[in-house]
Amino acid sequence: MTTALVLIDLMPRIIALPVAPHSGQQVLERCGRLATAFRANDHPVVLVRVERPNVSEQPPGSDFADGLVQPDDIVVVKRTIGSFHNTDLHDQLQSRGVNTLVLAGLVTTMGVESTARAASDYGYELEFVADAMSGFAAEEHNFTIEKIFPRFGKVQNTDAYDH
Repeated sequence: MTTALVLIDLMPRIIALPVAPHSGQQVLERCGRLATAFRANDHPVVLVRVERPNVSEQPPGSDFADGLVQPDDIVVVKRTIGSFHNTDLHDQLQSRGVNTLVLAGLVTTMGVESTARAASDYGYELEFVADAMSGFAAEEHNFTIEKIFPRFGKVQNTDAYDH
């Protein structure tokens, strides 16, 4: 079994939102460091982005941040808050023998938390990178990483994976 990094909604239009306690740019930088570490250890990196359903054209900034996606990464496009509903994420992970997910990205109380709850339902072990995600308000983010995420798995910071 193996561990995969799942990075959620690292798209210019979401990175630009006013988030706290970490800026979108700080989250992007830390997620980039995580992705580099996971790739160096031959662990899967999953990049998830959202598309609005039932629109002819996505808003500007709806692609991944420049340079984020690498050739062997798993790319998932979702149309809901969570990353599992009506996507092939679970199948992609299962085909690679993944049993543990390390979650990061934007926004803590939306895409990250929704993905975590579904992942728990599927039986994945979970880890959360607290300083590589951010919320719409620092209070929301802090409450979630201090009170909610520890009920689902281990909460750490980027430095725990930088080796």
